[in-house]
Amino acid sequence: MNKRPGFIAAAALAIVFFTASCGAPAPAPEAGGWRILITNDDGIEAPGIRALALALRPLGEVTVAAPSGNQSGVSHGLTSDQPIPVRETRQDDIRWLAIDARPATCVRLAVERLLPARPDIVLSGINKGENLGTVTFYSATVAAARESALLGLPAMALNQAAGNGMDYGPAAEAVAGIIRALGPGGIAAGTFLNVNFPALAPERWRGIRITRQDTRASIVGFDEAVAADGTAVYTPGWAHLEPAGPDTDIWALRDGYVSISVFGIDQSAAAPPAAVLSVKRLESLPLH
Repeated sequence: MNKRPGFIAAAALAIVFFTASCGAPAPAPEAGGWRILITNDDGIEAPGIRALALALRPLGEVTVAAPSGNQSGVSHGLTSDQPIPVRETRQDDIRWLAIDARPATCVRLAVERLLPARPDIVLSGINKGENLGTVTFYSATVAAARESALLGLPAMALNQAAGNGMDYGPAAEAVAGIIRALGPGGIAAGTFLNVNFPALAPERWRGIRITRQDTRASIVGFDEAVAADGTAVYTPGWAHLEPAGPDTDIWALRDGYVSISVFGIDQSAAAPPAAVLSVKRLESLPLH
């Protein structure tokens, strides 16, 4: 495999950052020792998932368990009211499982029934298009990583901003470098990482920034039309937010950085103490 300059730079940046901020990384599995599960929401035929699977083969045993078709924007929806067909193939020494299910269900089914052992890490992506700010609440790419964290597995949601001539290779190789740098235990229990790569050539990436989620509401609009029978029809549309704070995920990506945000699965942990105290009095409210 050719080693692009972008891969070397991104991997080195990852190693430098995580070693400096977390201490020496835990010993990684020996070469070829990782058990890696890959999923996505763009579907098993998407170029981003194939680039990722091929780039991670040197790390160990790679299994792809992904929706058979596009499932973008379904958030943390589950497939629970119908049988789930699974079609298996093997290509490039990789096991490919095409599943007729939502991404979160693909993860759950793979971990509980389809894999011979629990994976060491779960990767969701590489998604076509960024997942930043509050858009992450709607993202099935992010939801698949969240489902993995719920199962106690280290996980990352991986996204690349859309641009002309999408090349997922450099981002995929950078992910391999980040996994090596983190090592086992590098992602804390109860958390997962949301990673976004810029729509830039890798030599133009400015580095890695650990960012907070921009919490502003996304920009959504509805265009109105009237059908022939007089029914009002609304077509939804959305636009990217401009950056607000210098430490947010949106700011980092727009400024040419690879953004990595640490997300938690305990939603109550994000509430300020004052907000909790303001409703504490409800504990003494008579219910009868």
